[in-house]
This record gives sequence, structure tokens and C-alpha cells, in this order.
Amino acid sequence: MGKEFYLEIGTEEIPTSYIEPALEAMRNLVTNYLDDQRIEHGEAIIAGTPRRLSLAVRDVAEKQEGRTVEIIGPPKSIAFDANGNPTKAAAGFASAQGVDVADLEVKETKKGEYLCVVREEVGQPTIKILQKFLPGMIARIPFPKTMRWMDLHVTFARPIHWIVAIMGSEVIPFTYGNIKSKNMSRGHRFMSPVDIEVKSFDEHVEKLKEHFVILPIEERKERIKRVIAEAAEEVGGKILDDPELLDEVNYLVEYPSAVAGKYDEKYLRLPQEVLITVMREHQRYFAVINDEGELLPYFVTVNNTITRNPDVVRVGNERVIRARLEDARFYFEEDQKVKLEDRVEELKEVVFHSKLGTSWEKMERFSALAEFIAEKVAPDKLEAVKRTAYLCKADLVTGMVGEFPELQGAMGRAYAKLSGEPEEVAEAIYEHYLPTRSGGELPRGVVGAIVSIADKLDTIVGCFGVGIIPTGAADPFALRRQTLGIIRIMLEHEFDLSLDELIEKSISLLRDKISEPEDRIKIGVKDFFKTRFQNLLISEGYESDVVDAALNAKFDNILDDARRIKALSEIKKKPEFTSLVIAFKRVVNITRDHQPGPVNEKLFKEDAEKNLYEAFVETRGKFEKFLAEGNYLDAMEEMVKLKDPVDKFFDGVMVMDPDEKLRENRLNLLSSIGSLFSQVADFLKIAT
Repeated sequence: MGKEFYLEIGTEEIPTSYIEPALEAMRNLVTNYLDDQRIEHGEAIIAGTPRRLSLAVRDVAEKQEGRTVEIIGPPKSIAFDANGNPTKAAAGFASAQGVDVADLEVKETKKGEYLCVVREEVGQPTIKILQKFLPGMIARIPFPKTMRWMDLHVTFARPIHWIVAIMGSEVIPFTYGNIKSKNMSRGHRFMSPVDIEVKSFDEHVEKLKEHFVILPIEERKERIKRVIAEAAEEVGGKILDDPELLDEVNYLVEYPSAVAGKYDEKYLRLPQEVLITVMREHQRYFAVINDEGELLPYFVTVNNTITRNPDVVRVGNERVIRARLEDARFYFEEDQKVKLEDRVEELKEVVFHSKLGTSWEKMERFSALAEFIAEKVAPDKLEAVKRTAYLCKADLVTGMVGEFPELQGAMGRAYAKLSGEPEEVAEAIYEHYLPTRSGGELPRGVVGAIVSIADKLDTIVGCFGVGIIPTGAADPFALRRQTLGIIRIMLEHEFDLSLDELIEKSISLLRDKISEPEDRIKIGVKDFFKTRFQNLLISEGYESDVVDAALNAKFDNILDDARRIKALSEIKKKPEFTSLVIAFKRVVNITRDHQPGPVNEKLFKEDAEKNLYEAFVETRGKFEKFLAEGNYLDAMEEMVKLKDPVDKFFDGVMVMDPDEKLRENRLNLLSSIGSLFSQVADFLKIAT
């Protein structure tokens, strides 16, 4: 049994979105380092609040494992002369390693006999290893933005106030900035601002509760669920399910309590999205609904302290939300004085990007692109697509969206309905913004899906066209998210579309704006899509070699490519597939520099080559038929049937025959096989 390692970094309040990625990074940095240093350990547990990032690692060995190290020196042939006496090479190597020449050993390697030094390294104490590692590890925890404080040169998300670093009962001593590590933590900032001695993670968790800090993330979340449900029940309702808001609030508090407030029922005449947005985005309030899912004129706010006088808190929050809702009511009534379609002209005054023109110009471009897509995948929806594309950006110039930008799309839908637009168009206006986040909800309707693809692709191609390409840290137009959104929409709606055609169409519509060479734009956008597609498939469980092999052979139709990858993944499970891939790799390698030509059956001499050709011809017909139908699994089943004829060919036929005609004919046969199956995958990429 080892000892427990515990690290806690106490800070000023960290932004909510920073906390979870930082905790995951801490876990990975520490456990990977322990593994690299040959230090055995058990489970790593992360926990955190706005004021503390915590990591506990169970059963950490007290010292690293020892190891035997071999250091290879010069070849024996130059280390000793003909009489067996050591040369300067041997003496120099021994001196550099701090040993006598007599201590050198000779080791047999693939390249021959070499001198070597064998050392036994004793494992170092874990505390000493962590003492050197932890300051640098803390500096490496990633945050979107960091800051300095006082006159220090170190950075962190927020100023650090304390660091707990212990292994067992012993402090791991180090300094970060002006903070020395100790075994002392602190309680709640307001309700119990006292020092707390830390002896172990589990005991610390319980002791913190006495000082109004709930450290485990899930436990704190469950408390929030309970207290907000109780508050909603007091006013005769229940909480509108909002997992994202729950996660955010969870990282805003250390000891949550809840209070329900009320607002005037007249505001229920506002669209539901408006009420929820005002409560959620601006105040972090939870909406309250009845059993039918209808909003009630109540909200629940979560506090970071136990409220001594709930009425004071309630009145203060009611005053705040009343002002926000009154603003919303004013803009909603004013906006209705102008029909949505009459606002479209105002987009000519809204700059989308200085190099890409106005929102009006963008609307014209993606409208044409949306029509192009609709004609291919849903010609019966063409008129609805045209109308949606024309209206979908009009809410950008409304007062409501100007005041509450989060409502774009939602207000477009509401105003479209009030203007008498068809339900399908109104819903598509909202849905064309989807997905709004990675893994978020997709457009359910075909019209919204088509306009969403067109709008996003215009942005992507336009940005690449004027040199705005995402870097590792910067992606101001969220091109990665928009690209992944297009891919997911195509797969969800099974849109059979050529990416090449879409990009070329988009480039043609942007021709008067772009400054980069068109070929470079197309290659850049295509590669950008390919990378996002690869990452998506791998995250869904497909093996990276299968994905790479399929996309290296062909990448254009997202839907078709996904089907091909799925089939290749299935066929790879067959026991005979590995030997078939090995054979195909041999085919590709042996014909790599060969210029293919026709196969002459009259030149066959061996039964194995005759049999392979006959099997190939039979397979080719079925294979190409299945490919044309998009039936990749059956096509690959046919491919597997060539395993035995290919094996027998290589066993019984000398490909590189001295007779030039025989050699060329055999290479032509192999080239034909390789070319046929390269339509499915680049088999050199398949791991065997």
C-alpha cells in the first residue's frame, strides 16, 4: 500500500468555464508524470469549486521503481585493436561514463557487437520527485486567459492564496510565486474564513462541510438540484430542466442555497424564449414550470451562502429581473411595429466583416448556395428554403436581439409567426443557427438544415478566402464548430452531397471578395473538413487507422464516406482480413513504380496466376456493382474472397520474372487488383 498524494490550489474566484478543463489537465499531468517516473499509483480523483482546484491520487508508491540502464558506446571493432587492447574510443567512452575500461561490457545488437555500460538506478523518493515537478505542473495548467499579481512573474487563472501539497502526513515543500506549499486549506470565504489542517482527502472533504464548502463536484450538484426543487415546490411548481445552467451554477458556488422569486404575470405574454433567456443568461436564474411544462411567473436563484433573510434576497432579485423583463417587453412591442420582411433591407447597413461585406451580401450568397443544395437534396422544399434564407438574418436588426444577442434565431422565429409566415419557415429561421455548440441540438427540419449548411459554409469559405484561418488558440468565427456542425447535419439528414461541388459553388459566389488563390482555398477548406470528420469518427469509436485508410483513398461525400468507413470497420473484424491486408500491401509495394497496362491472358504460365485473374474478373464485376449501389459491406465481402487466390499467387509465382513480358503482365495483374480496391481504402494505412 502506498500513500495518498493530495494537491489543492486555493485562489480567488475562477471563471466557471475554466474549472473543469483545468481539473482534467491536472489529473492528466500528474498521472502521466507518475507513470513516466515509474511510480505506481491508484485512482486519481478531481474536485473543485470556484476557489479551489483539488486532486487526490490514492496509493502512490513512496519511491519510484529502480531500473537497469544500458548505455551503448562505440563498436567493439574500433574499441579494441588487433591485440585486444582498448583504443582511445574505449577509453573515452569509459571516462565519459565514469567507469574503468575493465567495467565495460560487450553487447550484441542488430548492427553487431558494441561496448556498453550497465547501470542499476535506485528509485528516488516520490516526495523529492514531486517537489521538483509540482511548480512547473501548476504553471502548465491551461486556461483561456491567465493573469499576474503583485510583482510576481508567475501566472494563473486568478491570484493564488494557498497551496496544499501533502503525501501521507508529510508536506511536499515548494514555492510557486510567493506561496509556499503547506498542509493548511481554508473554509468558506464569507461564512467560515478560517485555516483548516489537511490530513487526507476524505477527511478534508468532511471537514470542509463543517466550514460550508462542498468540495466534490457531483455532491454539490445534487445539493443544488435538491434546494432549487424545494424552492420551486414552495411556489407550486418545478424546475425547468437546464443541465448547462446547472453545470455553470455548480462552479459559481461552494455552499449552495436557493430562494424563489416572483415576477409580474403580464410578462408571461412575452415569448417563452425571452423569459428563459433573461433569467438564464443574465441572472443565472432557474425557470419554474407547471406540470404541463408551461412557465409560471417565478424563478429560483442559487446563492453561495446560507441566506439569513430570504426576503431581502428575494426582493433584490425581483427588482433586478423586473427591470430586465421590462426592457424585453418594450423591445418586443416596438419590434412588432415593423414586419420581419421589411427589416431585411436594413441588413445592408450591418457589416458582417470588413473584407466579406454586409450581412445583406452574405444573405444573398448563402441564399444562392441554399437553393443549390435544395435542388439536389429536397427540390420540393425549394420555395421554403428561399423564403427562410431571405428572412433568417432579419432579426439581427431588431431591438430585442440588439439588447439580448442570445435571442437571435429565437426572435426571428417569433416575429416570423407574428408576421404570418408558414410554420415551416418560422422554425427553419430558428434552426438555421443550430448547432450552437459542440455536440448541440441539430436542425430537425430539412429546410433549417439546408439553410444552416449554406450559412455556415459561406462563413468558412469566406474566412479561408481572405486568410482568416483558425490557429491553435484563435478561432474567432468558430469555424471548427461550424464545420463540425455541417458534417453532423449531413449525416443526420443523410444529405447525399459532394463537398467539392459545395466548396466550388461557394467560392464562385465569393469571387469578388476573396483574396487567396481559389485552389488554395479549396484545398484548405477540404483539409479542414477532413480533420474535423476524422476527429468526429474517432471520438465515436472508429479506429484511427480505418478512418485514415478510408479517407486517404477518397474524401468528398460525407454521408458516403461514413458508410464506407463503417463497412471497413466491420470487415476488419473478420479473421482473414489481416492476412488479406498484408497481401494487398505487398501488391501496392511491388507495383508502386509500375505503370499499369492491360493484362494478357495468353501470357499466363502458372495455374496460380490464371486462377487469380479469373477470381479477380469475377470479383470485379460484383465489387463495382456493389460500389455503384453504395453497398460497401457486400463490396468488401467480395474483396475478402480474393485472399486465397492472392496468397497462392505469391506462393507459386515469381512476379519479377527475368522474362520482361511475363514480368510486365504479372505486374499489370497486380496493379489492376490494387487499383480496384484502392477505391475503398489505402490499405497501407491499415495497422496489421
